[in-house]
Amino acid sequence: MQANIEEILNQVASLLTTYGLDVVGAIVILVIGWTLAGWARRAVDKTLGKIQKFDATLRGFFASLAKYLVVIFTVLAVLNQFGVQTASLIAVLGAAGLAVGLALQGTLSNVAAGVMLLLFRPFKVGDYIEAGGLAGTVKAISLFVTELGTPDNVQIIVPNGQVWNTAVKNYSHHATRRVDLVMGIGYEDSIDAAMTAIRGLVGADRRVLADPEPMVAVAELADNSVNLTVRVWCNSGDYWPLKFDLTKGLKERLDAEGISIPYPQRTVHIAKAQSLELLGAAAE
Repeated sequence: MQANIEEILNQVASLLTTYGLDVVGAIVILVIGWTLAGWARRAVDKTLGKIQKFDATLRGFFASLAKYLVVIFTVLAVLNQFGVQTASLIAVLGAAGLAVGLALQGTLSNVAAGVMLLLFRPFKVGDYIEAGGLAGTVKAISLFVTELGTPDNVQIIVPNGQVWNTAVKNYSHHATRRVDLVMGIGYEDSIDAAMTAIRGLVGADRRVLADPEPMVAVAELADNSVNLTVRVWCNSGDYWPLKFDLTKGLKERLDAEGISIPYPQRTVHIAKAQSLELLGAAAE
């Protein structure tokens, strides 16, 4: 029994003699590497935080990326301390990374698109956009998806790749927008009287901007009406309320002025002689 214990102690002593320094060195490398990883994360986060208007999500992504890169190099250094051939290990990890990348290429493309969206900022949170065939107010932008909210309070989650790879309409980018309306009047009505009535209504609305100047013009001589184009500028936040109010107000103002707003119709003229011939033929 005592001989077995002595043999075990001799083996432990032999292992400590052989690998003791390696273990101590590995522990030191781990402590230093972990400390450097935390320092790298804080340094990147602090540096990017000094950049004005740099997105917080993207800043956190780069900070975490710097940390994990240092951690990976630390693990490789520890393995190398024990004599592990890191070159072959790196090759295996590279092959595995390639396989994972191919399997998750859709997800990775969304991450890449998310980084591009955060870098170039074609829109920001709070903007009303149309992208990928969907429209809504931007609620959040992450590395994988963009969250939209519709006016009827429906949440839409759009993959970033779908947003980045299509044309984006940002209705909130500019401070002002133009409201376009088309009002049709009858051919028998006075065009000048209608245009004067429209200008009076538009000029009385405080939401209509004086510059650029409102425009009222004859746009088309259509089949059933003379179409007048009304174009006014307003602040982006007033666009829909102004459009709705002008549509209602123009109808009421034209009605008050006795100007008709025709609907599609056809007038059939039958000559009297032809009518009598048709009646005679019908009687026979």
